[in-house]
Amino acid sequence: MLRRVLCTMLLMGALPSLAEASQGHISVVLLGATGDLAKKYLWQGLFQLYIDQVSSGHSFTFHGAALTDLEPGQKLMFDVLKKLACPPDESPNRCAVLKDQFLKLSQYHQLKTSENYTALNREIEMLLHQEGLKEAGRIFYFSVPPFAYTEIARHINSSCRPPPGAWLRVVLEKPFGHDLESAQQMAAELMSFFREEEMYRVDHYLGKQAVAHILPFRDQNRQFLDPIWNRHHVERVEIVLKEIVDAKGRTSFYEQYGVIRDVLQNHLTEALMFLTMELPGNLSKAEEVLQCKLQALQSLRGLEKQSVVVGQYQAYASHVQEELQKGQDYVSTTPTFAGVLVHSDSLRWEGVPFLLTSGKALDERVGYVRVLFKNRAYCTQSEALRDAGHSQCKPKQIVFYIGHGALNTPAVLVSRNLFRPIMPKSTWREVVGQPDLHVFGQLLSDYYMYSPVKERDAYSVLISNIYHGRKDFFITTENLLASWAFWTPLLNSISHQAPRLYPGGVENQHFLDFEMMSGELAFTVAEPVELLNPSGPMPSDYKTIQSKFRQSPLVSAWSEVLISQLASDVEKTASRAVARSGQFHLALSGGSSPVALFQRLARHHYDFPWRHTHLWLVDERCVPLTDPESNFFSLHNHLLQNIRVPYFNVHPMPVHLHQRLCVEEDGGPELYAKEIMALVANASFDLVLLGVGTDGHTASLFPHSENGLEGDQAVVLTESPVKPHQRMSLSLPLINKAQQVFVLVMGKGKHDITTQISRVGREPRKWPISGVNPSSGQLVWYVDYEALLG
Repeated sequence: MLRRVLCTMLLMGALPSLAEASQGHISVVLLGATGDLAKKYLWQGLFQLYIDQVSSGHSFTFHGAALTDLEPGQKLMFDVLKKLACPPDESPNRCAVLKDQFLKLSQYHQLKTSENYTALNREIEMLLHQEGLKEAGRIFYFSVPPFAYTEIARHINSSCRPPPGAWLRVVLEKPFGHDLESAQQMAAELMSFFREEEMYRVDHYLGKQAVAHILPFRDQNRQFLDPIWNRHHVERVEIVLKEIVDAKGRTSFYEQYGVIRDVLQNHLTEALMFLTMELPGNLSKAEEVLQCKLQALQSLRGLEKQSVVVGQYQAYASHVQEELQKGQDYVSTTPTFAGVLVHSDSLRWEGVPFLLTSGKALDERVGYVRVLFKNRAYCTQSEALRDAGHSQCKPKQIVFYIGHGALNTPAVLVSRNLFRPIMPKSTWREVVGQPDLHVFGQLLSDYYMYSPVKERDAYSVLISNIYHGRKDFFITTENLLASWAFWTPLLNSISHQAPRLYPGGVENQHFLDFEMMSGELAFTVAEPVELLNPSGPMPSDYKTIQSKFRQSPLVSAWSEVLISQLASDVEKTASRAVARSGQFHLALSGGSSPVALFQRLARHHYDFPWRHTHLWLVDERCVPLTDPESNFFSLHNHLLQNIRVPYFNVHPMPVHLHQRLCVEEDGGPELYAKEIMALVANASFDLVLLGVGTDGHTASLFPHSENGLEGDQAVVLTESPVKPHQRMSLSLPLINKAQQVFVLVMGKGKHDITTQISRVGREPRKWPISGVNPSSGQLVWYVDYEALLG
């Protein structure tokens, strides 16, 4: 049969000669031949391989395999093969012949037992012997669930390997594990059957034409990119894959993996490596490319909880309950949206933010890799008076447009005010037209734009690379484990973190907007989303609400997340105050709760405007400032010694005057009040941070206190029921003059008082904290789950 096919192709002019055609035979075995992936992409990719390589000197047979019995499996497979399409540039006559021959070269096998694999091996050997062909190699494509890999690998290794002198290529589809440990286990099992050079792990994004061209683009444009492809010139990089579809029909997979494992750990990380890796001397040497990728992976800085924001579209819970038969009370924390901030510690990229973002049920389907360059130009003349295409005041960016979206095609875009890129004319063509279309805030005419001469499906590209043995388009064991080593700690840290709910589609609006601040990510809008009509989860049923505690905004989370949010909010408040008035006046309480905040601010908030910040104390114990009991001592140890704040901007309370402590005649409270009046406009602090005691006291204002709960005094001496008894404190009227007051409540020990004060009115003599109510400012409560829920 095979010889008849070869003769037919020779007569059609598709083969150089029969002798050449017979020089090496390749058997392709597609496992899972009747599955969805095979139907949608793999058979078409194999047909494209046959079309491209029919004149290459190799002959082919294609073996579809599955667990289904012979007759029904054969019917299912050939129903798919009959629908295969030729490329648009193929002539109808040649297409008909090629398709007919491809079908004749294809056959179905049930591969279930070791005997089935032995029979397949015998059939391949017999065919080669009958046709007098030499075997070049075998490709086994695993389009099956990963749990089946080990058994199939064992059968291939024991019964179906090609003879010495012929190669074996085993193609594996993701997921390649769930975390580092499972990936290591799977890798070890496969390595017991196959050598590293025999395994081709597929990430189909490496076959996307725009992604596959990142390295060639960097190589061909070295003369332009070498000076600017670094931290001195790149402002940030965005790697994005957005989808309109939701996870319905895939929740059994999604509940195990979620968006980070499904997209970021593989597709977006691979694109990140192409951007950040050092270019090898020779791109055609796969070993050099893979080694440079590994080095780039290993240079990534470890991720923390604060490096990510996660969300979940509202209808996901009902999809899970319906498809997995979960009860109405089942709560899933699986993210369907994630934004992650990644940094590299390499010399080239240190300090440059890389934003990786993906999600389902978003407003559009689009994928892109966007490199945004810094712009130091200031243009005096109006843009209308200059050559718009080369204006140095317009954004400078390079975009590898993966597909869909406004352009609806793979493309490479380079701002005209950067450079005209060198592109291979045989595979990429310059595109002109659509002058009114906007892409990333610029007219399309502001870019040099190139699209593929011939668009190719990612799987067709990868199957061609498998045929050619191009290992650099696939994931090695070493690179796979390095990727999981990078992502697993983050995945573990957020495994129980509640994702932000979003309605889905265009009505997400600003719910998923996030921002970078001091090396962390946070949603721009703090309010959660609530479904108003649980029986009908439609996007129009959503609104933004503000959680409340005592009629004031409430922020609640686990303690670590809460402190992170509080630190970010303090920095935002500081930045706004400095922008408004040039300085920021912050009054801080003592006690144990703020210590975690002090440490967070010192270690993570490098952009905090300390140079313009004045630090005041809300209260102080009447002990020397060097005493470990002193609030100032705690502030100094955990914050002041780790930041650069001007000496004269630190204002400790004067509890130690004339070598004695808190003596009324020394006038310490009056001195502090005068200092506040002199430096703080209208004696109104920009922000006061308070805590709550188990008895309801705040600052050093205690229940039934004689001083500080009312009256004109700004600073008072008070008595504590516990040692050290004497205290100095800001008064309640002064606290209530602040622009903002944040109250931090943490720990199970505070649950009872939290519950109590949630039910009482304004009774400051019983519960001083209940008297905190800024007259013209805002009060926000930060309460961790242990204090709130017990």
